[in-house]
Amino acid sequence: MNAIEDLGPVQLLAVAFDGNHFKGEILPELERLKRKRIIRIIDLLVVRKDGEGNVMVSTASDLGWEEATSLGSYLGALAGYATSGAAGMERGSIAGAAELADGHVFDEEDVFRVTQAVPNNTSAAIVLIEHRWAVPFLDAVARADGIELRNDWIRPEDILRLDSLETSPRPDDELD
Repeated sequence: MNAIEDLGPVQLLAVAFDGNHFKGEILPELERLKRKRIIRIIDLLVVRKDGEGNVMVSTASDLGWEEATSLGSYLGALAGYATSGAAGMERGSIAGAAELADGHVFDEEDVFRVTQAVPNNTSAAIVLIEHRWAVPFLDAVARADGIELRNDWIRPEDILRLDSLETSPRPDDELD
């Protein structure tokens, strides 16, 4: 993966399951979506806490070392640019590559926070999902010299509550 040119939209999804009652449906569905190249798991953190507070932690990622460090370098450069301008890009790139060298975006601090937040007898997962299906479409938009104006995920039950397609003010818009 070339992190800059071939990365689809990324979604952060957090889910919780009361009672730790699983029927074996979730992982097979993730595998099916991955096999069809609809999604790719950038990082997955699962915390399972039993009724007595004992914790089991699992992690997974579809990224190999080279992909993870490339993505880390790219994201670090963006963060460095955002905080320090062009001068911060190189430092950010190096730091980002090092940060993802273990193949995971979620770190020990994230594990600790999720573990503390999950009540007993509950499982929780946070996952960064890359939407691979969107890459060809976004490439077509780019080839047509289009630009993305907005990209929001809306739940079906929220559609009827939309008053309008509100847009954020542009920097050059004057406020009255």
